[in-house]
Amino acid sequence: MKEFIIKRTLHIIPVLLGLSILIFALSRIMPGDSIRLKLGPEATQQQIEAMEEEMGLNDPLPVQYWNYMKGAFQGDMGMSLQSNRNVAIDIFETFPATFELIIIAMAISIAIGVPLGVISAVRKDKWEDHSTRIVALSGIALPKFWVAIMLQIVFAYWFSLLPVVGRGEIAPTTITGLRLLDSLITLNFDAFITSVKHIILPSIALSIATTAQIMRLTRSNMLNQLNKDYILAARSYGLPKGMIVYKYMLKNAFASTLTIIGLSFGALLGNAFLVEAVFGWPGMAQYGVQGVIYKDYNAIVGVTLVIGVAFAVANLIVDVLYGILDPRIKYDS
Repeated sequence: MKEFIIKRTLHIIPVLLGLSILIFALSRIMPGDSIRLKLGPEATQQQIEAMEEEMGLNDPLPVQYWNYMKGAFQGDMGMSLQSNRNVAIDIFETFPATFELIIIAMAISIAIGVPLGVISAVRKDKWEDHSTRIVALSGIALPKFWVAIMLQIVFAYWFSLLPVVGRGEIAPTTITGLRLLDSLITLNFDAFITSVKHIILPSIALSIATTAQIMRLTRSNMLNQLNKDYILAARSYGLPKGMIVYKYMLKNAFASTLTIIGLSFGALLGNAFLVEAVFGWPGMAQYGVQGVIYKDYNAIVGVTLVIGVAFAVANLIVDVLYGILDPRIKYDS
């Protein structure tokens, strides 16, 4: 297993290197003049040239890339044109909010999508199957921002059950940046309840499409296992149906479902800005979108690299879980 993990980890290096080169080049060729946008229309040409010199934008592109990566390895990701602070500090402050939102959204997706997928497969062509398939199709088709707005109207405006924006007024002592975890660590239960109320709606809005994908894939994989020889043998031995479905079928079917879970984690990290914008969630995704609007070179590269690292780590974890669920993959590698 150790050799298996080392090989998978080494595969991440060229991926992240290629991603850094690509996004760095794209951020530099984007249309627009970020320096003039930052300094305002009254800025003189001398002021613009001085700031370009300060940020190293007059150097050749390979030199700019080398200087940026050298600083990034030392924790310096350059100055943000939005906040006038180091991008690493901005990401350090905004990433926990997005990460917490995605973790809760993924937990909801797995907790709902897997059981409904199993029920849909076991009750194939019955009303339960048709109902879950309609729900899955709707979840994939409905835009996240529209779902978010509808949730606000129903639960916040009509019934006044949950708050509309933000992470909560009562903030626990910051330890990890994850408010739910920090409030439990510090035994601040008022902050915990407030954080739970604020994260329910955005996490549900973010999880709907992923829940639908997990549901459909679990159903498909379960149906592929139904007529396998080991299932027929288990039935002939008279094993309980629940044991066959959840102990044997689901374990083999879930290996493929892990793929969509790993990919969805990275996708949620990159697409969370829609939900964050609607709910006023102060996360990294919204910070990255503002970086694109202002053509904030360093913020764009920094956020993209963090998303790339998170995506790679998520897929590494999936690969390791593959090796645990199906030892043949580990041995073949």
